[in-house]
Amino acid sequence: MGIQGSGKGTQAKAIAKKLELAHISTGDLFRGATGKLRMKLKEIMDSGQLVPNELTLEILKKRITQDDCKNGIILDGFPRNLEQAKYLEKEITINKVVEIKISDKESIKRLSGRFSCQNCKKGYNIYTTPKPQQEQICDNCGGKLIQRADDTPNAIQKRINTYHEQTEPILEFYKEKLITTNGEKSIEIVKKNILNLLKKS
Repeated sequence: MGIQGSGKGTQAKAIAKKLELAHISTGDLFRGATGKLRMKLKEIMDSGQLVPNELTLEILKKRITQDDCKNGIILDGFPRNLEQAKYLEKEITINKVVEIKISDKESIKRLSGRFSCQNCKKGYNIYTTPKPQQEQICDNCGGKLIQRADDTPNAIQKRINTYHEQTEPILEFYKEKLITTNGEKSIEIVKKNILNLLKKS
């Protein structure tokens, strides 16, 4: 868990690989949906709304029954509110909750620095990594780098406020299972710290 831009997706993937666990991101699940479900999800997300709890939980429940989840899973960006957290407790055992902590200021800086190539879609960040070798030009194909409409400081602040209001209360709910690390270090140091904290706890 962590505020937008904390690197939770990057760390979830790396640690899942290291510990040989399934990495589950609800964002990836939504994007990978097919048929009528895909159309329904696209309509919700295009309107700027959050996918309803019931639908999110239904999709997640189906995913965690798959073979690659037998050794365990790492959830990335889920649960997002207390209702989802309470449902999860009924369905699976949560061993640990990892919070990657960064300030609101750092979150805005990181997210407002995100750009992607309009041609090949490769992602960059002008403040962190990977930085493009030439400003506004993709290293991969020479295409123009563009910014997502919701990566402006005002739009980011709204998402941060939603995190504080809806997601942060989960940290109290999981306080006995919670480990926290400073996310304002390098990717490698954050990864090492999380693995050390998991070993100790």
